[in-house]
Amino acid sequence: MQLKETIDIAQIQQQMQQKLSDYRYQHCVRTSQRAKELAQMNHGDVEKAQIAGLIHDYAKERSDDEFRQMIYQEKLDPDLLNYSNAIWHGVVGAYFIKYELGIYDEDILNAVRRHTTAAEKMTLLDKIVYMADYTEPGRDFPGVEEARQITDTNLDAGVAYQIEHTLLSLIEKQRQIYPLTIASYNAWVVKH
Repeated sequence: MQLKETIDIAQIQQQMQQKLSDYRYQHCVRTSQRAKELAQMNHGDVEKAQIAGLIHDYAKERSDDEFRQMIYQEKLDPDLLNYSNAIWHGVVGAYFIKYELGIYDEDILNAVRRHTTAAEKMTLLDKIVYMADYTEPGRDFPGVEEARQITDTNLDAGVAYQIEHTLLSLIEKQRQIYPLTIASYNAWVVKH
């Protein structure tokens, strides 16, 4: 499949600007640029990385009702109903992208799905989008510079860093942890 024939980036940007706040849209643009850089550093598919980075938060500002409706419509794991937007905008958001933006490339959709939870096994594109979202230039949290440096040196080590720090943050805040995030921790952090 040739992406150039099937995905019109200018049209997607226009649709995104209509659906997202400027703040969220600008984050997506920065994530897209960071994904491009990481793809170049790691010999990944630059075009897919840019697109996946751009659309990764397309569904972030949807209502809970819209997510619930999509979970039912697509007959997704009912356990998803026990979680929230933090998980849904990736795992369920890929369906909004497919139906509204007309993007059917499973590599791109899976990278969007996995950017909120990680996964035990991740493709190069999954890892690029996961880390581009976490380390884009607008991010400002304790440890972000270390995360950028690690990621620029070793993408897999960056993934492990993010999973570990995300889990620690969720525990510290006494937040519910999605099972796939725990499985990702066991696969990526415990083995390192």
